[in-house]
Amino acid sequence: MRYTIDELFGLLEDKGGSRYGGEHLSQLAHALQSAQLAVEAGDPASLVIASLMHDIGHLVGKGDEGLAEKGIDARHETSGALVLEQVFGEAVAAPVRLHVDAKRYLCFAEAGYWDSLSRGSKVSLQVQGGPFNAEEAKAFIELPYATDAVKLRRYDDLAKVKDKQTPALAEFRNWASRLPAHA
Repeated sequence: MRYTIDELFGLLEDKGGSRYGGEHLSQLAHALQSAQLAVEAGDPASLVIASLMHDIGHLVGKGDEGLAEKGIDARHETSGALVLEQVFGEAVAAPVRLHVDAKRYLCFAEAGYWDSLSRGSKVSLQVQGGPFNAEEAKAFIELPYATDAVKLRRYDDLAKVKDKQTPALAEFRNWASRLPAHA
């Protein structure tokens, strides 16, 4: 299905109120916190929107709530990137497509990263292939947008604070309007 910007924001607003995996906040709260971290870091609009929409793949179609706990990888990064690429282009879609691999990369590249992950992220990592080995990590970090994906991954990890105040979703619609239209 092809989405519009308004439909993607509508998905976050309408379906994003449910709990986010094994975390103690909603999909929408997680998305808003991720995007706010990108704004605070001074990132471009493309990474702000990628941060906001990085888990949209959980919400498109029938959704995938609870599949990781059943040992099923719904590949939300792929389904989300496919939708986002049609609307926003590669600068938004690629970091989303790579954000799971960025977690796998960081587990290999940084001592203690695995220990810093939330329980939900550890569960999903197991069905997503586990940490990269040296060869996989090298190949990943050389990809276009890998650095953005690692930034996005860090925001994803930090954006799990229960009841944290963020700007409203409508404020991020302005960030989306700064991006070139893709037909």
